[in-house]
Amino acid sequence: MSATAEQAPRTVLQICPLLPSLDKALASRHHAVRLTDQADPDAFLAEHGGEVVAAVTTARIGVSDALMDALPRLGAIVHFGVGYETTNVVRARARGIDVSNTPDVLTDCVADLAVGAVIGVLRRIAEADRYVRAGAWESGAFPLATRVSGKRIGILGLGRIGRAIARRLAAFDAELGYHSRRRVADVPYRYADSGRDLAAWADVLVVATAGGAATNGLVSAEVLAALGPDGYLVNIARGSVVDEPALVEALLERRIAGAALDVFADEPHVPAPLLDLDSVLLLPHIASATRETREAMGDLAHRNLDHYMTTGRLLTPVPL
Repeated sequence: MSATAEQAPRTVLQICPLLPSLDKALASRHHAVRLTDQADPDAFLAEHGGEVVAAVTTARIGVSDALMDALPRLGAIVHFGVGYETTNVVRARARGIDVSNTPDVLTDCVADLAVGAVIGVLRRIAEADRYVRAGAWESGAFPLATRVSGKRIGILGLGRIGRAIARRLAAFDAELGYHSRRRVADVPYRYADSGRDLAAWADVLVVATAGGAATNGLVSAEVLAALGPDGYLVNIARGSVVDEPALVEALLERRIAGAALDVFADEPHVPAPLLDLDSVLLLPHIASATRETREAMGDLAHRNLDHYMTTGRLLTPVPL
């Protein structure tokens, strides 16, 4: 490396707005620059891109290939969030760029929300709330819902979050099954060879797998058909995992009983037909959205950055 490169500032580039406490930590401990504050981001990158050694971003935004190319000294991409499918990790690693995320710290809250979503859609909780607020209760009893206890619940993706969901649902005396890329050795749950087989067995299909190209459209029209007219879909993973047009069609035609959705293919845009369906519980991507979890995510993201800036290594690098 030339003397000029050695003397250049070691800039940390903040790609997008972050948690206020993480913003403050970045500003106080590093030479941090917010890309969104630049009047002309392209001009800034052309002039200062060679000074950036680390980038901090969110799971939703990531770091694009073009931005990666504009940062020749980039050595680390730190994600605030467990997801990282918005960053081409293989490409980054090929360039010698390490990538981290914030696993574990959001597992409990995401699993809690998943269980709440299962209860919410089967017991029609949001619909019942609207029923009371509209004064409809005075005209008659609310329609019967579906019990949760004892149901067959299939979990698509038995990673950290999937296992946490299963542990919680076991308290409802649920029969639990799962499908993952490979069997998990130390669990007692039923294993299905495919997502379709899991859906055909389950009363409720909970999607907890990672996003990205490998799982794009994994919950297909075929899987939804296997779930059937008495089955429910719960998605707290990524919108890309579900064939959204097929899901909308299945719900409109009552080929599945209902869905609870915390994620969508083109957030924050939700397919308009879903807005009028009482059989669907719609949530604005809030599975990890608690004060406690977001602060823990911010703390882990900052510890990843600090560790990289002092040792050249990340604490929680993502797997390839």
